[in-house]
This record gives sequence, C-alpha cells and structure tokens, in this order.
Amino acid sequence: MGSSRTRLLRLLVPTTTVATAAVVSAVLSPGLPANAATSHHDGGRARSVIFINGDGMSAAHREAGRLYLTGLGGQLAMDKLPVSGQLSTSPHDPKTAVTDSAAAATAWATGTKTYNGAISVDVNGKPLPILGRQAKEAGKSTGLVTTSQVTDASPAAWFSQTADRDSQDEIARQYLAVSKPDVILGGGEDWWLPAGTPGAWPDKPAEDPSEASKGTKGNLIDKAKRAGYQYVSSAKELAQAKRGKLLGLFSNEEMFQQRPEGQGDVYAPAVDLATMTKKALDTLSTNKKGFFLFVEEEGIDEFAHENNGSRVLQAMASLEKAVKVARAYVAAHPDTLLVITGDHDCGGLTVEDTSDTDESGSDLSTEDGPFPIHGSNLKFVMDWTTTGHTGVDVPVTAEGPLSTLFTGKHPNTYVHKVLSQVLTSRH
Repeated sequence: MGSSRTRLLRLLVPTTTVATAAVVSAVLSPGLPANAATSHHDGGRARSVIFINGDGMSAAHREAGRLYLTGLGGQLAMDKLPVSGQLSTSPHDPKTAVTDSAAAATAWATGTKTYNGAISVDVNGKPLPILGRQAKEAGKSTGLVTTSQVTDASPAAWFSQTADRDSQDEIARQYLAVSKPDVILGGGEDWWLPAGTPGAWPDKPAEDPSEASKGTKGNLIDKAKRAGYQYVSSAKELAQAKRGKLLGLFSNEEMFQQRPEGQGDVYAPAVDLATMTKKALDTLSTNKKGFFLFVEEEGIDEFAHENNGSRVLQAMASLEKAVKVARAYVAAHPDTLLVITGDHDCGGLTVEDTSDTDESGSDLSTEDGPFPIHGSNLKFVMDWTTTGHTGVDVPVTAEGPLSTLFTGKHPNTYVHKVLSQVLTSRH
C-alpha cells in the first residue's frame, strides 16, 4: 500500500524539494498523510494525547450502553466525537487468530503484532520500543488510570516489556525503575508488596479470600515513596494529593469482583474512573511540553467474560463519565488528541428485541435481561454467544488534532502510527 501511495504522489506532485520531502514522509509513515507530523492538521498541532480503552468493548457494548443510558434517540459522549472508524484486532499468534489484551495493547504501544500474553515484546521475546517511555524521553509527562490492576496487560504494554503478562510485580518494578510514569492510579496493591506484607488493603478480604500480597520484588510502595511518589489508597487521600508524582492503589486486585450475576459480583470501585481521570489530567497538564494519559475501564471485559449484562452496563456508565471528563478537558485544551476504542470484543454480544427467541440451538448462547431503554417503555436483551473474546472489529472515535486520520478501517497497529506523531515529537 505504501509503494502505490508513493507512485501516486510522484504522478500528482511537481518535482520540487517539497514534493520529494512529501514522498519520503509517505514512505516512512505508510498509511498517514505525508504532512501528518508537521502540519497544523485538524485545526492545530497536537501536544498531548488521551487514549481511552473500554476493555472488551465492541460496537454491541456501545449500543447496549447507548440504549440503557441515553435512550432510542440518545447518543453516548464517546460516540459524539466527530471522527469515527474501525480497527481490526487479530494478533500474531501461532495458536489463535483472536487477540487478548496484552497483544492488542502491544500493537497500540509499539506498532508491532505479537503473541497473546506478550507485553511489548515481539514474537521472539525481544523488547520493543514503547510509546509511554518515548513520550517521557520527548519531555512529556505520562500517566495511566484503570479500574484493573495498574500492572494489568493494557496499561502495562505502554510502560513495560515482559514476555509474560502475569509478571505483574516485574511490571511494577519497571514502572519505577525504567519508564517512570508520573501518575499511576488503579487497583492491584497485592503486586507491589511481598507476601506476608499487607498494605492499606488487607489480605484475604471477605469478598475474595484469595486476594493477598504476592510480589517478589520487595516493597515497591516504599521504593515509590523514596522515588518521590505520593502514595494514596482512598478517595479522600486522592482528593488531598498535591500535584506531582502520584501512585494510587485502591484495591487488592481489580477494583471490582468479577463473577456471574448474583454470585458475589460487585462493581463499586473505591474511587470511580472519572475521578481518577480528572486527578490525572490536573496533574499531567502542568507540563508545557504536553502529556500522554492512558485511561481504561476494565469492568466491561471482566463482566462480559461472565456474561453479566447488568455489571457491563454499570461499567459502561463508568466509562461514559470518564469520557465526559476527557471531552471537557479537550474542549478547554484543543491541542489534545482524544481517542476512544476497545482492545477487542468480549462475549460475542448482540443486542436483541425482547420478542426474539434464541434459535441458535447452542447452549453457549445466553440471553441476558431484559434491560430498560432509557426514557421509553421498551426493553432490550443482551445475548451472549461466548464467555471469551471474539475477532470482530472494534469502533474507534476521536477528536482533536490528527483525529481525522482514524477515518476508515485500519489494523490496531495503526494507533501507534498516529500517536507516535505526537508522543515522539519534542516540539
């Protein structure tokens, strides 16, 4: 595709110094406009990036959320962004054509497809350059916010490199020693402390006795404090935290209990995603060179794995509130690129009418609901076809400088091609 684009440019552009530069740029950044890195594209130059992941969220999850939260004529904030497109999600894995979160986030953060379970390493286990670290090297502030463990696969790929996504204590160590994000907010305190050393979140809580400190890299919370991080573990402490390097861990593991409906499932984060997002933006925005912030709602994926529609809709509501915070920031800071997508589909969800009957003949298809359509007497059903991931495309919406590059259908590695234009720039 890159070579045909170059030939087209040679036919249409006069042979001048400018034209030659455009051709070279097209070759170096295939799939992007030749002037993407240097022009005032989409109304200005991008200085900062907010990248929001609804983990496990495909088009059906967004539609279910739209009906439940805004009604038949309504529109989610995440769908009001002026630019929309699609991303394919397949990994480079010899065993499967369906991605997990690790391979998907690696595609975003490095521009390289890899095997499931890999955190920003290639198929041979070789570490790849990561945008979170490159943004810091370019002088920008960086941060991550998630309702999962802060060391879970999706945030980890931007800020660490390891052959196994389960090495979450090693991922935490790399955060402090290598990539040094300025803001780290979410769950997963268990991975920051050695076994037998409970922190603010006690070992073996009643809601899940299997949760307990399990790190093997020493007391990383103490190391974070010595490195200049403020450590907070509650909503009150987060609200009182001053600007500067910030580590907040608000649960043992994920910030919820992911189980089937009525079997101990809980979605009640100690600090909601929107609050964490706002605090992160308040902190990172002090850098005149800009910032990169990764925001994730993990509950969509985890509860979709359980075919738990009620909790998925709660998680969608949480994500929607965080999106509104991000959009308000972008409205006041138009040099910010905002991108919202999902890493993959989870659950094989379809949205059906309540009068429909399941004729698939498969025990794997589970009808969930009915759920009310906001402002209407009508209802809808969420029909799950699997408890795993699927390979369908995910929607992407965007606004701000360079956002129009997301128009059309692209592989998930394309995210890296666009974001690197902003995050590796020292301007």
